Amino acid sequence: MYESESGDIDWENELRKFQNAIATGTKSKRIKAMSMLARYSKHAPEHVLARTIPFLMEILGHNNRSIDSANFSLQMASAYCLKCIACRSDELVTQMGANGAAQLLLNLLPHSDGMFLKVLVKCLLVVVGFCNTSRAVVATAGGLGIIVDKLSSCEDRGIRRYLLEILSLLALRRNVRREIVRLDALHYVVEAVGVGSMVSRERACQAIGMFGVTREGRRAVVELGAILPVVELFCSGDHTTKLVAGNTLGVISAHVDCIRSIAQAGAIPLYSELLEGGDPSGKDIAEDAFCVLAVDEANAIEIVGHLVRIMRDGDNEAKAAAANVVWDLSTYNHSIPVVRDSGVIPVLVELLGSGSNDVKENVSGAFSQMSYDRVNRIALSDAGVVPIFIDLLHDDFEELRDNAAEALVNFYEDPLYHDSVSHIIDVPSFRSMQNRLAQLRETNERAPVERMNIDLPAWNSDQIT
Repeated sequence: MYESESGDIDWENELRKFQNAIATGTKSKRIKAMSMLARYSKHAPEHVLARTIPFLMEILGHNNRSIDSANFSLQMASAYCLKCIACRSDELVTQMGANGAAQLLLNLLPHSDGMFLKVLVKCLLVVVGFCNTSRAVVATAGGLGIIVDKLSSCEDRGIRRYLLEILSLLALRRNVRREIVRLDALHYVVEAVGVGSMVSRERACQAIGMFGVTREGRRAVVELGAILPVVELFCSGDHTTKLVAGNTLGVISAHVDCIRSIAQAGAIPLYSELLEGGDPSGKDIAEDAFCVLAVDEANAIEIVGHLVRIMRDGDNEAKAAAANVVWDLSTYNHSIPVVRDSGVIPVLVELLGSGSNDVKENVSGAFSQMSYDRVNRIALSDAGVVPIFIDLLHDDFEELRDNAAEALVNFYEDPLYHDSVSHIIDVPSFRSMQNRLAQLRETNERAPVERMNIDLPAWNSDQIT
């Protein structure tokens, strides 16, 4: 390359030399010119690189649907050069996409192998990764079938990785997911969760979650072994990746036959980390997952153990989130005995006396829900909850008053405790809650349709709809 005495490259002159070499040079000179361009693509001004793209595209597109010895090395040099330029900026990739780079690359893929295939696939990955137009072309012009066909025969680990990364990009499109199912290629998406860059694995994981929205899709991804790679990604990924993996596992866990397998793969401690973290989205994902995973009794025991630890050692936000999960679990008949027998009640009682308002609200909500069960009322009374609730009837915080009053109404209606709490009958917050619950029961009794049972299926049931 020519350089002036000041050490600055005369890019306009170099561009003219490149154009002349491509237009009139011998094959070896044209390849050398493209190699030099690739080498200096990180430094050349973008407007100079943009003017080389039409020349490179013309070489790539020459006799594009077949490969012969005369064009092979030229097309490989062109593809490599385009890949280097595409890595420079989104604008240059967009220009390539507008000039049909994706289609030209697709046309060459079926006839290529070895190093030429690797160069073509790497170039295609960059082009589809940063250009929506190119992604649409590959998704709708038979590109998916070509990618799947190459995956079925490719044994080179490097090339296979790039093909899987392309597939993970495409699989986020609904029409592509339908075609993946039609081509019986879902196992490649599962494979992509464990292969390639973290960004690509995250995309594949997100796609697995999209497949898992339907019952058939959940069953398919579970049978193809998606649980282990998703859990591994959940463990090793950064925070955003953990959110994606956690959400995907939550979707998959709706296929109730696999919820024990998800726990055995190590998901519950990972969800606990999300619950303890500062991201509200992570807390929501963990809470939803725990409510589903707790359908299995062994899972529920492990989950409540983590909740107890968090409520003892976590910060106020984590304690509030853990207490909220206990509140949720207390609404399901199958998990009430686990919650009651776990040793969580004394911990909750302590928080009710010393926690923040958010913690107290969630703890009191859990206790109010638990108080609908007679055995729970005995456990709550033995733990000293009743006097605390009586004091809370006068609290300034409305949610605390309401939760305490709701629990005390249940104690008041229990012959075992009626006399011991009858002195609160004239407390305004208690009387108000008593009237509200009576009206609610009357409305439910008059309803013309059967009330919905909020229970999840019992242990080891077949499915969650």
